[in-house]
Amino acid sequence: MSQRTIVLKVPVADQQRLRSRLDSLNLEWRTVPHATFSARGEGAVVTLYKSGKLVVQGANPEAFVLQHTGLDLPAGTTEQGEATPAAPQMGDPFAHATGPFVGSDETGKGDYFGPLVVAAVRMESHQAKKLTEWGVADSKKLTDKRALKLAALLREEVEHTIECLPPPEYNAEYARFRTLNPLLAAQHAKAIRAVAQPGDAVLVDQFAKASVMEAALEGSDVRLFQAHRAERHVAVAAASILARAEFLLGLAELESKEGVSLHKGAGQPTDEAGLIFARANGMDALIRVAKLHFKNTGKIARRLG
Repeated sequence: MSQRTIVLKVPVADQQRLRSRLDSLNLEWRTVPHATFSARGEGAVVTLYKSGKLVVQGANPEAFVLQHTGLDLPAGTTEQGEATPAAPQMGDPFAHATGPFVGSDETGKGDYFGPLVVAAVRMESHQAKKLTEWGVADSKKLTDKRALKLAALLREEVEHTIECLPPPEYNAEYARFRTLNPLLAAQHAKAIRAVAQPGDAVLVDQFAKASVMEAALEGSDVRLFQAHRAERHVAVAAASILARAEFLLGLAELESKEGVSLHKGAGQPTDEAGLIFARANGMDALIRVAKLHFKNTGKIARRLG
């Protein structure tokens, strides 16, 4: 299973409390340069650096943070009330599909910075009730913090796969496809094929003509449904949450690696963040953090002169 990393900032006042909580676990303590402490166990490696930066690595670092540290997951918003849970609608053919069934959704296609992420979830009919009770809903209706918490639970509950294209890989794929929709369909198809079984009902949040997704899944023995606002179905809602969490973590990892503050979306604040990054690193370095075909690239270049 692949390893993932999340980074949190721990105030000095909370560091001893964190150490005490970790002392209660059966961890293997280690010595790491420039670190206050480091330990391995419970499926993760956790290191607190003297700067106050806490790095947690593992297959599901969010679950470790939620279960063992008493800290909040990294996000720029505060948690609000839960959104209305996803549910099938009358008259929708997928509402009558029998499980197992698969939902697929993406995050990041409208964000200049960060990866493009597609997630697919395969679930049994009986799991829908539990996910609905958790408040699983379209990730766009959830705060970042809530999405990250739900994603940590979903990774343990449902069979899923995540396809992530960091900016350098995204830019290479976009140059090959020359347009977004076929690229996006290819990522959806890759995620769906990795998790779907023959005969499964598959629902994709429709983003182009139906023929685009049908062509990408040609030869797959699945029953494909496409619908606008498909996140109202719990399988797609779960996929949207997993995709969004992966995007948020990928963006945070880029910020940590590059030492800059990046911005979601593609508006004026994004242009400002891109200009700051380009001034410090050069226009050519944008390929490391951004989707270059966005109009933001031209705006940044013109302002940079």
